[in-house]
Amino acid sequence: MPGLTIGDTIPDLELETTHGKIRIHDYVGDGYAIIFSHPGDFTPVCTTELGKMAAYAPEFEKRGVKLLGLSCDGVHSHKEWIKDIEAYTPGSHVTYPIAADPNRNVIKQLNMVDPDEKDSSGNQMPSRALHIVGPDKKVKLSFLYPSSTGRNMDEVVRVVDSLQKAAKHKVATPANWKPGEKVVISPSVSTEEAKRIFPQGFEVADLPSKKDYLRFTNV
Repeated sequence: MPGLTIGDTIPDLELETTHGKIRIHDYVGDGYAIIFSHPGDFTPVCTTELGKMAAYAPEFEKRGVKLLGLSCDGVHSHKEWIKDIEAYTPGSHVTYPIAADPNRNVIKQLNMVDPDEKDSSGNQMPSRALHIVGPDKKVKLSFLYPSSTGRNMDEVVRVVDSLQKAAKHKVATPANWKPGEKVVISPSVSTEEAKRIFPQGFEVADLPSKKDYLRFTNV
């Protein structure tokens, strides 16, 4: 069975979390949500990551994005772990829920299983996975990191900005794009349509092929 990937509807699972029971679709609501998994509580890289997520929470909130953490340990363990997370990242508060998954059912359904990592009992462990879910409850983007590599939260914010800009306008963001920089007009937009949609104008890159597909504009 293929794993959950971009374009798939996120399963509407009921989760036990540090904020009580939640259903994923209700939690996403009419905004965006970032669901991110961690190999385990009281582990070094995860502690730094959840602290950074907490520190960046206001940036995500500005963009209408909710956060939802996930680790296989229980809710009580999560609550104790939060004390370490907040102590390590001064000024941050873990205001988002962290879901428990002791039976490993959730990580399997959300395609967040690390094929190589097992705990001392031989149970499967979560990978360092992250799904960005849109208002239509579909997966818009996924990151999958090994347990040895912590995520870059600036990149998570950047891709949220890219996704939301692409959803609002008929554009895409080029390599290394940052908010405020020019975007490219989608190839599905004809030149005539581009003139109508982008009255501010656009520049066409002069390429050896003389094809006018690389068009930059500000939105």
